[in-house]
Amino acid sequence: MPAAPADALPHNKLSYWLDKALVAVGESSSWIWLLVLAVVLTNVFSRFVMSRGSIALEELSWHLFGAALMLALAYAVVRDDHVRVDVLREKFTLRSQAIIELLAILILALPIVVLMVDALVPFAYQSFVHGERSQAPSGLPHRFIFKSVLPLGLTLVALALLSRATRCSTLLFNFPRAFKAPSRDRDRGHSQP
Repeated sequence: MPAAPADALPHNKLSYWLDKALVAVGESSSWIWLLVLAVVLTNVFSRFVMSRGSIALEELSWHLFGAALMLALAYAVVRDDHVRVDVLREKFTLRSQAIIELLAILILALPIVVLMVDALVPFAYQSFVHGERSQAPSGLPHRFIFKSVLPLGLTLVALALLSRATRCSTLLFNFPRAFKAPSRDRDRGHSQP
């Protein structure tokens, strides 16, 4: 039996609103990629045409790249566009898939993400307290800004995993109860965020 599409998992009110918010954050953060492109092109032009390299532009491109990636991870979880081993998964029924996914989220994914956030918040805070800046003399100041994106992105991933777990729970136990998207969302083809 082929695998059911990701949208086969029913939404509940919590998952619907969480997914909607996380998709909005993911779509908004996609604009950062244009900034990455602009910074990289500016740096290439500056280095190879004007013969002037810029450490600040080099660092900014890496910081923006990291921020765009971290803020898009939750979107990938919500859209079920992340990497998984589909060779085995596609042979399972939707119910079996939901059981495995719920257990994996609760036993593996969520605890690891929560531990990572717990470790990264003090990491960013210490950077702020010490006024950390780049080690390069012409590098970027305020390194805490980028270091704060790490726990923020992983917190969004934790929310996406929580939403996914509640969707599995809705299918398996009918708790929380299933929720249909408002008609205006269904009419626009967005019945599920």
